[in-house]
Amino acid sequence: MTPSADPDFAPAGIFNKLLILVGIIGAAVAVMGAVVAVRGGPTAGALPAPTQTAHLSLNEYAIEGDLQVPPGPTRLEVRNDGALIHNLVLEDGRRTSDLAGGESALLDLGTLTEGTVTIFCDIAGHREAGMEATLVVTSGASPATSGAHGADPDWEELDRSMTESMLAFPAETTGKGNQPLEPEILDDGTKEFHLTTEITSWEVEPGEFVDAWTYNGQVPGPAIRVDVGDRVRVVLDNELPMGTDIHWHGIATPNSMDGVAPLTQPLVKSGETFVYEFTAAKPAIGMYHAHHHAQMQVPNGLFGVFIIGETPLPYGEVISGIEIPEGLEIAQEIPMVLNDAGVIGLSLNGKSFPATEPYVGKVGDWVVVHYYNEGLQIHPMHQHQFPQLVFAKDGIPLDHPYWADTVNVAPGERYSVLYQLSDPGVWVWHCHILTHVEKEEGMFGMVTAWIVED
Repeated sequence: MTPSADPDFAPAGIFNKLLILVGIIGAAVAVMGAVVAVRGGPTAGALPAPTQTAHLSLNEYAIEGDLQVPPGPTRLEVRNDGALIHNLVLEDGRRTSDLAGGESALLDLGTLTEGTVTIFCDIAGHREAGMEATLVVTSGASPATSGAHGADPDWEELDRSMTESMLAFPAETTGKGNQPLEPEILDDGTKEFHLTTEITSWEVEPGEFVDAWTYNGQVPGPAIRVDVGDRVRVVLDNELPMGTDIHWHGIATPNSMDGVAPLTQPLVKSGETFVYEFTAAKPAIGMYHAHHHAQMQVPNGLFGVFIIGETPLPYGEVISGIEIPEGLEIAQEIPMVLNDAGVIGLSLNGKSFPATEPYVGKVGDWVVVHYYNEGLQIHPMHQHQFPQLVFAKDGIPLDHPYWADTVNVAPGERYSVLYQLSDPGVWVWHCHILTHVEKEEGMFGMVTAWIVED
């Protein structure tokens, strides 16, 4: 049989079959629509709302971008525009991976209803340094578009803000840390020092006051200096709202005086007093700080320097072709405490640029600097123009001192350096993690300068 002789292949037969098929499909669609309507869809046959994308930028130390979005299905495009590793975390535990600079991630938040969502970076110290924000879900918000990456900044405004911030140095603020603490000499020759812990209003930079946790109302706490062989007695009065203790970091003490409650001593509760007693047995470039809830108390200000005796300098030695004079006199000895977290944040001796202290000297002066890192991150300290002779680490003299223009100081470490002010002018001195010293609003944080007079 030929195709034309088969009634099923005739044009009329094909057309009839198509009509029957269309009728079956139409009936099925009607049934599906009825099912959608019964299951409570907003409108029979309505499409689901599209997913909006909010764009967020992470940097040192802020979360910026689309922080207001309308209700509905939402995802976050998170990009690290900073130099350090960052992440984005919600309080319910949802999170991105840790992102290196330039990396991005998508985080699906599902369907958002009106309200607020707290977001933050949980890399150690970053939330405390400012990386926390609130995502506001409100029907009044525009669809998320403002955070799209790649828009050109206002270049002239960037120039202006940086210049103005630098010219504001040095700025006056109330309060000064590292002030020498004079002891009371007891009848048996013991040197007795009094420290009171309390929460104090502290001006970190001009006009920015924080509730700092302080020893004797200052950040860093008062500088304590004794001689080798001195009998030391420190009376701690705790006026904080919680317990505390003092660990003598880098200082040799009996175990009962090591300051780790409740292992070596009872916790010094709010309103209580504890007395530490030990002999300053050997030279040390040490520090003292809280050990109880140190992740909170130390970044917020409970730290200070403790020096015993003199750390020997390499007098008369020739190091990398440079001779250290046999009889040089030290014009200044500077303790510089580095911090990067808590309410104090990125700072030198408890202050943020332009409120950091300028150092003034004369051409030819020799100076000693002791770096103390009480923060949570490493800090490469760079001195313009004057090479630094690293002669001791953690208070221990080096057998082979070395010259460096940048000294890398990790948390808990102390480095002692010697250098000569060889040229007049204003010479910048700063941490060389650039986002610790500059942001779009201008210079800030871990910067100061030498003003060298001819």
